Amino acid sequence: MGSSGVARLQGLFAVYKPPGLKWLHLRETVELQLLKGLNAGKPRAPEQRVRFLLGPVEGSEEKKLTLTATSVPTLTTHRLMRGPAFTSLKIGVGHRLDVQASGVLVLGVGHGCRLLTYMYHAHLTKDYTVRGLLGKATDDFCEDGRLVEKTIYGHVTREKLDRILAVIQGSHQKALVTYSNLDLKSQEAYEMAVQGTIRPMNKSPMLITGIRCLYFAPPEFLIEVQCMHETQQQLRKLVHEIGLELKTTAVCMQVRRTRDGLFTLDDALLRTQWNLHSIQDAIQTAAPRVAAELERNLRRQEYIADQTAKTQVREREGTHRTQQSHKTDSLNRGPKTKKDQAEKCRRGD
Repeated sequence: MGSSGVARLQGLFAVYKPPGLKWLHLRETVELQLLKGLNAGKPRAPEQRVRFLLGPVEGSEEKKLTLTATSVPTLTTHRLMRGPAFTSLKIGVGHRLDVQASGVLVLGVGHGCRLLTYMYHAHLTKDYTVRGLLGKATDDFCEDGRLVEKTIYGHVTREKLDRILAVIQGSHQKALVTYSNLDLKSQEAYEMAVQGTIRPMNKSPMLITGIRCLYFAPPEFLIEVQCMHETQQQLRKLVHEIGLELKTTAVCMQVRRTRDGLFTLDDALLRTQWNLHSIQDAIQTAAPRVAAELERNLRRQEYIADQTAKTQVREREGTHRTQQSHKTDSLNRGPKTKKDQAEKCRRGD
């Protein structure tokens, strides 16, 4: 395997993280499986070196010894002497999931760790399915937390829930435009808003770009959330706040990430697929999509930066014009002749 196997491990891939497993343990498990696969390959033939060995002369009956040039293997590079060829790999983790959450987790190997940084600054959205339970409130917003309160929920309907979700989405979309620093009066910015590709320029609070109800059968309900800059605990708190808006209480039963940027559940490798060949194939399959997404994001960032610069120039010009206008008004209000100035001084103005 050797260097050719490592060369095919440069990039990004996604795995499915089950609930109850820490992301750090998952990363260590993947690294162990990759090292096992790399070191299981057929070892290279040992290097040959010329040595002068003492021995009898061939074809001679005399017991006379002489030095003969002989090619012998070098054991210093043998696996039993040197140990395994690969002992560690550089593996990075993208947007992390806490212990209770499950779903798509993106990993990077080699230069893929640098790609993770690019993807982070791209501010790509992620999709979650969040399952809630009406009628309970706990101290940590989870179903198995310490019970704080029990309430009735018979008055809650699907229409009321949809109305609350629409209000939440509308308020977050306004915040998204604010953090993007875009001038929506331009045609390009309007098209980005219609396509849903507006992104914040820098780090921001959790922003929800889409939220809808997938299943409603009281006391349980299931919502789909499209968001960025979130944590799983914030999503659990969101379920609690939805319950309060519905004049009841709610706790979160499950948080499951179904998409992280361009990686979906279909791209995520199950635990039985955490091996060298499956991960190599996943990296090679995702490489063209990752490159295309980074190129689109680069163009989007350049446009947003250009729009931000133009907005700042307009603001400076507007401030300058305002100052000039105030100066002109001040001059117009002042005395125009020495006689007027003397009259103004005599009045004590």
